[in-house]
Amino acid sequence: MNHISTNNTKQARADLLENLMVEVEKVFVGKRFVVELTITSLIARGHILIEDVPGVGKTTLAKGLSKALDLDFSRIQFTSDMLPSDILGTFVFNPSTAEFSFRSGPVFSNIILADEINRTSPRTQSALLEAMNENQVTIDTETFQLPAPFFIMATQNPKEIQGTYFLPESQIDRFILSVTIGYPETSIEKEIIGGQNENESFDQINKVLDSQQVQDLQKSVDSVSAQDELIDYVHSIVLATREADYFELGASPRAGIQMMRAARGYALVKGRDYVTPDDIQTIAPHVLAHRLTLRGSSNILGERSQVLSKIEDILSSIPAP
Repeated sequence: MNHISTNNTKQARADLLENLMVEVEKVFVGKRFVVELTITSLIARGHILIEDVPGVGKTTLAKGLSKALDLDFSRIQFTSDMLPSDILGTFVFNPSTAEFSFRSGPVFSNIILADEINRTSPRTQSALLEAMNENQVTIDTETFQLPAPFFIMATQNPKEIQGTYFLPESQIDRFILSVTIGYPETSIEKEIIGGQNENESFDQINKVLDSQQVQDLQKSVDSVSAQDELIDYVHSIVLATREADYFELGASPRAGIQMMRAARGYALVKGRDYVTPDDIQTIAPHVLAHRLTLRGSSNILGERSQVLSKIEDILSSIPAP
């Protein structure tokens, strides 16, 4: 593992993040921006929602990132019959001691792939709320801390596919960013089709960050500077979503907080220790798209592109500082 200190220089942090992206791209090719947003979510102490049709590389991205990180990894395949205890864990009676002991669930890992999260019931989806917001879970009045860092990568299929559920609004708001992967370019898709065995590809990935390095990078995000004019800019964007008559509800204050935090994380990924207006314009659609619903819309599959179009209209109407 490459033990570059994240405490030294801006260049050392930039090199470390670039090495991480290069390792992930050994298996997840041709989508550098998606990789950047995923790592932005990680170092910004957030979680990411990947919305797309099956087969475009959502799981490959998650597995590739987990292989490049020296962290515990769990994959949870969500199904319609899954219970909250299947995720969080439960107390189990031990006959030899006549006592109950806690058996932790797969959520007690650093990196969680919540695969096809909208295939399980809202009750089970909501079991992740406390974990995502507080980095802890409470079971039978006892609270258990989750390991640090703690990062959820959730994948979601289009809503109209049979056997899926809407994510509760309270949980949607816990994802700092959402992204779609889309189909690869023709030349890259041909390389993927004729490529080597998947397991051999994952074996090529080197671990480049450990737990302490990830936490150091997360602390570095706090020190990325943003001028007051940029904070005003973020507030203007959030306010404009509330004033627009084509959204059911505007963005919440949490959306503004997370937009600013994601902008700081993205700046760090791009090798800077300060936020620019371009950073905000780049990440704003991915902070807002999953939080906003078009008024009276029934076309769920096409709605994201329509929402993104309206967000771009808002961004183009507000002068950047």
